[in-house]
Amino acid sequence: MARIELWIVTVASGCSVGELADRLSREGLSVRERMEEIGCITGEADSATAERLKHIDGVEDIAPDIPFDLGPMDADTRR
Repeated sequence: MARIELWIVTVASGCSVGELADRLSREGLSVRERMEEIGCITGEADSATAERLKHIDGVEDIAPDIPFDLGPMDADTRR
């Protein structure tokens, strides 16, 4: 079974985030967020689906959404 991963889709300039999110959803991306202000969409799919989505008109880029933790603001960073 293919592993489901988180992805960030960068929407091409002049393309509607909402319309592209709907299209990507029909093509297999489980859309999580539509970020109109910054032209991005986040979602879940396997890597084969993500590779296929790269070729859809309006997709500027699609990259893994890698979680990270900055830690608490008052953490001692000296080591």
